[in-house]
Amino acid sequence: MQGQHGALIGAIEAGGTKFICALAKPDGTIVARARIDTRTPAECFPDVAAFFREAAATHGPVTGFGVASFGPIDIDPASPAYGTFTTTPKPGWQGARFHDVLGAFGVPIVVDTDVNGAAIGEWLHGAGQGARTLAYTTIGTGVGTGVLRDGRSLMGFSHYEMGHIHPTHDHAADPFAGVCPYHGDCLEGLVAGPAIIKRWGTSLDQLAGDPAKIELIGGYIADLAADLVLMHMPDRLIFGGGVSKAPGLIDVVRRRTAARLNGYVCNPRLDPGLQSYIVTPGLGDDAGITGAIQLGRQALGL
Repeated sequence: MQGQHGALIGAIEAGGTKFICALAKPDGTIVARARIDTRTPAECFPDVAAFFREAAATHGPVTGFGVASFGPIDIDPASPAYGTFTTTPKPGWQGARFHDVLGAFGVPIVVDTDVNGAAIGEWLHGAGQGARTLAYTTIGTGVGTGVLRDGRSLMGFSHYEMGHIHPTHDHAADPFAGVCPYHGDCLEGLVAGPAIIKRWGTSLDQLAGDPAKIELIGGYIADLAADLVLMHMPDRLIFGGGVSKAPGLIDVVRRRTAARLNGYVCNPRLDPGLQSYIVTPGLGDDAGITGAIQLGRQALGL
């Protein structure tokens, strides 16, 4: 294996729509990058392998891989199914495994969730800098939360599924039944992009002129934010994803989270109005691939 200075990391941010693949130096400098449409593994994986073969031929061999992927996926390194998709509803992906395509390179592989990867990216270079414990939530096509401690993602026997908690749902005020195929009106079933479109026919950013709708969605998200404070006591909460970009939403989440906590948790980190405690991402769309590169560093023991 090459020394640290010559090492090149293969990084993959695997999303439901696209794979971002990159070959990078350990300091994070990307020397080759590609966007590959997410189709079935049989269609997608050969393109991934081809990219890394061609990039390695130009820049030097890959010495380790970091993968930040959609799921649900097995991220327990001790599991024989490590890197395998489990109950994902995405057609063709259940049972697929990243090692099936990357194993041919014969180098270490670290696999984590896409939201954990984004959290790591933000912890390194974005809005999570300086936080020992960080919670990053993405609200887009789905809802997911990653929790880090000193830059490493936390988990139990599997990754966290905070998007499937059940927030307080007043059925009289909001009769919408939710869209989650497993739980109906869990958080994801109420606030993810597809839920908002099914409920109101458009995305939340197009509803910024309707404060009641922003208030409703922000209240549900605040239930998650307060639960994250109570369960993990993070130094900061970051909310990313397309839904989180809706004008005025984060302000509602801050206000409703403070109301939900009701003064019970007192700490200097919880600033008045939670302006610096509940924040939006600093890296934008680069958080995921930045985190995947860091996962590759972990694969190399760097």
